[in-house]
This record gives sequence, structure tokens and C-alpha cells, in this order.
Amino acid sequence: MPRYIAITDIHGELKKLNNLLSKIDTKSDDIFVFMGDYIDRGPDSKGVIETVIKQGLTHKCIYLIGSHEYALLHSKQDDYYQFLFDNYGGPATVRSYGGFENIFKIHGSFFNSLKFYYLTDKYLFVHAGINPNIPLEKQNEVDLVYIRGKFIYSKHNMPQKIIFGHTEFDKPYIDDDKIGIDLGCGKYKNARLCALILDENGSENFVFSD
Repeated sequence: MPRYIAITDIHGELKKLNNLLSKIDTKSDDIFVFMGDYIDRGPDSKGVIETVIKQGLTHKCIYLIGSHEYALLHSKQDDYYQFLFDNYGGPATVRSYGGFENIFKIHGSFFNSLKFYYLTDKYLFVHAGINPNIPLEKQNEVDLVYIRGKFIYSKHNMPQKIIFGHTEFDKPYIDDDKIGIDLGCGKYKNARLCALILDENGSENFVFSD
């Protein structure tokens, strides 16, 4: 059975992503789940997108949307999301592409194809989490990419364990029903990028960038 390898909140830190990928002893049937926030803050958002797309040439990859991609996609239609994009690292993304319009000319199809979650028998992968009081099929998409405490510090009723990012921790957040793997990459200079490797036998192993 395949393993799931979850990575989230890369935030333009291509060197850390490459370092992390070099440390994972991959198998041909591994499934990578990239859980959003590929862009902003760090110096090479364009390179990060190119790298995760390239990973899909050798392995099955699932690409989820994060809060920063959500803001990017809504920035030209909504002043609030334009504010978020401009103030939470968007200019670094624009620089890496050589202009805002180039983002969509080069990788528009990628950004527009991102999924809000990925569900398996054992796991739900999602960028930020879920509203624990609402069934999955009725979730508000904004909650899926932005929710924090209401999800993290409450039990949910789903049979799957939820793997999430968005809210950074000093080390992986491990609870009975959820695991958070955002360690602040891109936000803090010395923060590491984390991969969570999930075996079908139930083992949960972490790999960290330098």
C-alpha cells in the first residue's frame, strides 16, 4: 500500500523544500500531498511551484489550496484579499515571477486547479482545518483555508485523522484526532520545513529540513 507524504506552508523557501525532499527516501508508489501556501514571504515562489509540479512527474501528487493562494486568486475581485496578499508576503511572489500578471500567465492553470481537501479512509488532508460543528460536505471554503483555534482545540466527529498546516508550531502538533505540521517556514528565518510520512500500518514519521 502507498505511503502518504504531507508537506505544507513552504512559502517560497525553495532551498528548504529541495533540502527536505532530498532527505526523504521515496518509494515509487508514494503519494505526495502538498497542503497549500506554496507562495509569498520567501524569495522563490515561482521555483517552489515549478518543483512541486515536477514532483508530479515521478510520483502521484495531490495539490491543495492554502490561505495565500486563496488570497491571490481573490485579490483582484476583493479589496480585503488584495490587502492580505499585499501585506502577507505577496510582493515577494510578484518579484519571483517578474510581475503580477506573469503569475497567472505561467502557473494560472496550477493555481486554479488546487483542491480544498483530500480524503482517504484514514486521513483528511486540509490546509487549515474544518469547522468541527459542520459536516465535511457543508464546510465553508474560507474555514478550510483560514480556521485556527476553533478547529485545533476542539474534537471533531470525523473518523479520519486530520492533517493540517496554516497555524505554526515550534514542533509538530500531535493530538488524538489531528496533526499540525506548519513550523513557520518562510515566516521565521530559522524555521524548518516538515514532511509527515504516513504508512498504511499507522506509523507517523517526521522529516525536517536543515
